[in-house]
Amino acid sequence: MHEIESATIEMIRDRLRAFVSERGWQRFQTPKNLVMALSVECGELVEQFQWLDQEESRSLAGEKRAAVEAEMADVFIYLLRLADELDVDLTRAAWAKMARNEAKYAKESCGGKAPKA
Repeated sequence: MHEIESATIEMIRDRLRAFVSERGWQRFQTPKNLVMALSVECGELVEQFQWLDQEESRSLAGEKRAAVEAEMADVFIYLLRLADELDVDLTRAAWAKMARNEAKYAKESCGGKAPKA
């Protein structure tokens, strides 16, 4: 099996740690800086969808799809680095959040309506 097909979050985290360490960037990888960089990357992802209609946003192809994938990777990388710096297990945190959402928004009571924030 090719390495990328069997990669886990932990493997990516460890590769990112090595990448940062090899370049001496640890002092820049503070939670404050990482969350700021994450925010910038989220904005760049939003920008990819800015003038698309609903159908266009669902059927990305070619260069547009590649650009969206690259921005999504940047968001994922910064989020994973932030979680690593704060010692947050993203898998556990996401699982717990999904359980809270399932309890808060029971499927029987939603009836296909989007909840108010």
